[in-house]
Amino acid sequence: MVDDWIIETDGLSKEFKGFFAVNGVGLKVRRGTIHALIGPNGAGKTTCFNLITKFLRPSKGRILFNGRDITRDDPASVARAGMVRSFQISAVFLHMTVLENIRVALQRKLGLSMQFWRSDKCLDVLNSRARQLAAAVGIEEHADTPAVELSYGRKRALEIATTLALDPEMLLLDEPMAGMGGEDIDRIAALIRKVAEGRTVLMVEHNLTVVSDLSDRITVLARGQILAEGDYHAVSTDERVIEAYMGAAHA
Repeated sequence: MVDDWIIETDGLSKEFKGFFAVNGVGLKVRRGTIHALIGPNGAGKTTCFNLITKFLRPSKGRILFNGRDITRDDPASVARAGMVRSFQISAVFLHMTVLENIRVALQRKLGLSMQFWRSDKCLDVLNSRARQLAAAVGIEEHADTPAVELSYGRKRALEIATTLALDPEMLLLDEPMAGMGGEDIDRIAALIRKVAEGRTVLMVEHNLTVVSDLSDRITVLARGQILAEGDYHAVSTDERVIEAYMGAAHA
């Protein structure tokens, strides 16, 4: 039987010249859920995220993905295993169209990513799937539009489409709402909920309204350690969490 936990960390720590940005974190992410990692500035969220996605190597501790130890793996290896970090693994080329961008990501999945010299006719076989992915993220009407001409929110949707082209089992989103206005936030939140069907999502996000709306479970970090965990009501009413956020606001 497949374990309920898709991601587990045990004693996960990262030291920078005597300072522990992450210190002994034991995180468990349940399969098929949207799990948010939140905390005040300097809490260690980004460092923890970079450790899990293998952009940093831990000083101590272990990381398990689907029960397999990936502590020493590189980002490409964990991406091939089905854990993909959106907005970093995905590549958006501003002067290529939406369809061309998604097609490049599909080439990567097929092991053809470096074969840019292949003729358009050879790659037409990918067009149907590329259009399906554009439709899945709501930008099918922009299939022939260069990415540079897209709104900020639609660029983010395109980035998610290129990530979905890798067919991930787990999607990791690093502040997906950063820099967005209200309309784009609503659109991307709806998209995250849609693409989470049949997948696991772990996200770092500052917008607590989005966190409360989307998340099944929330882990709060403070000073590199887990401060609280639970649903939004539990963590938002936790006095330690309130103190950590208020203290950061008045620091």
